[in-house]
Amino acid sequence: MLKVKVNGISIAYERRGKGTPLVLMHGYPLDHSIWEPLVPLLENDFDLILLDLRGFGDSQVRGTDSSMADYAADVAGLLDQLNIQKAALVGHSMGGYIALTFVRDFPGRVLGLGLVSSQTLADPSEKKISRYQEAEHVIAYGVNDVAEGMSVKLTANTSLQCILKELILRQRPEGLAGALRAMAERPDSSGLLSRVNFPLVLVHGQVDALIPIDRARNVKATVPHAHLTEIPKGGHMPMMEAPQLTAKALQGLK
Repeated sequence: MLKVKVNGISIAYERRGKGTPLVLMHGYPLDHSIWEPLVPLLENDFDLILLDLRGFGDSQVRGTDSSMADYAADVAGLLDQLNIQKAALVGHSMGGYIALTFVRDFPGRVLGLGLVSSQTLADPSEKKISRYQEAEHVIAYGVNDVAEGMSVKLTANTSLQCILKELILRQRPEGLAGALRAMAERPDSSGLLSRVNFPLVLVHGQVDALIPIDRARNVKATVPHAHLTEIPKGGHMPMMEAPQLTAKALQGLK
């Protein structure tokens, strides 16, 4: 992977294809590799930028007190390094929270937005507490429990569960803890998208065990120009479970 210095840390990324710049942001507790099934399906139309968010994959860790604004600023800094003024953004799960923060903080740089298995709501108080508890557990005991528990929640596909478990085991406790705390403190973005006029694409599995599909349907109901693709029998990983359907939906960001 290529690496650049952004906001004082090293950010790793891959760049593939040509066309409209499209930044792909992975969810928790994963890295850029979840997007690989989509690359051959999108690289003829998009300049794909697949990054490892701070603390994940090959990107550097900086403590455990990151915020959604920090992740969004990293994306903006990476685009600056690549001399890209505007780009479309696709965020998976936590990556969607970062994309929404980018829309809030850098509205003039957004060509379009894709939310994959994500939502606009903030955490309720009980979820916020559980994230902080999980962050403490990860720092104390490592990522093994996260890999065991999350891999089966991400998808019902047993082959993908094995791949995802190995992927999670490669992550660092500090990166996971920072992301958990950042997600716990993220603001509600429910009213943000009603004011945008760029393309908005929603992709969501119908049996997502982590974020119910009703969250995507509610966004569609409040943003008339949004396009929602529901993945039949799909879980939390549409880009791996149904790459063709997911890629077709994201073509709407050209």
